[in-house]
Amino acid sequence: MLCDKRDMTAAFSGLVDFLLPPTCGSCRTQVERTDALCPSCWHKLSFISTPYCACCGVPFAVPTEAGSLCAVCLAEPPPWASARAALVYDEASRALIGRFKYSDHTFLAPTLLPWLERAVGEIRGEIDLIVPVPLHRYRLWRRRYNQSALLARLLSERISCPSALQALERTRRTRPQVGLEAEERKKNVKNAFAAKPDVKDKRILLVDDVFTTGATLSACTKALLKAGAKDVRVLTLARVVRPETLI
Repeated sequence: MLCDKRDMTAAFSGLVDFLLPPTCGSCRTQVERTDALCPSCWHKLSFISTPYCACCGVPFAVPTEAGSLCAVCLAEPPPWASARAALVYDEASRALIGRFKYSDHTFLAPTLLPWLERAVGEIRGEIDLIVPVPLHRYRLWRRRYNQSALLARLLSERISCPSALQALERTRRTRPQVGLEAEERKKNVKNAFAAKPDVKDKRILLVDDVFTTGATLSACTKALLKAGAKDVRVLTLARVVRPETLI
């Protein structure tokens, strides 16, 4: 009797789980599924939900009307149409994303992907092309993979939206943004990106891992718009939430 391919896959997965029991992607405690977190680590995560700024997606501390903007976006509107994030960037999410980004823990992608899909929310029908924030070729060579491109590719398959993983290019090597002040970050990435013609007349979903000050995302958005993109939406796994952004 011939075995169904799905049965063979399930049997193989079961054997792997028996020999190498799945562990929590954060604390390494044994869990039931390979893409699961343990209850303790799960409850430490802070997921972003409404109400939040209609433009940058920062969560509000009090109920607000739909379409409300935070003080930062009112004072200096960003170039993107909207930005959304799945998580608040805090101690718990920092540890998880750090392992995914810097420690070759690409097996965490199936854990992170559903959170990213949830954050897409209502804008799913308003995008034509998914584009990741690029790494400079030197940093890509050292790290061996671009975590944003990996997420963009998997999200593309998940929501059936085309992706263009090389539509954006980092044209010069920049300093790491970690440790830089907001203005230094802006100067560091100014004119550091260029977009290819395949973004022309497209509604772009720009994907990255963390929204910190928005300097890199702003520079990428401007490059996409300069190349003819119709508009740009931003999607990140997590975002920094500062007290001055709350209302």
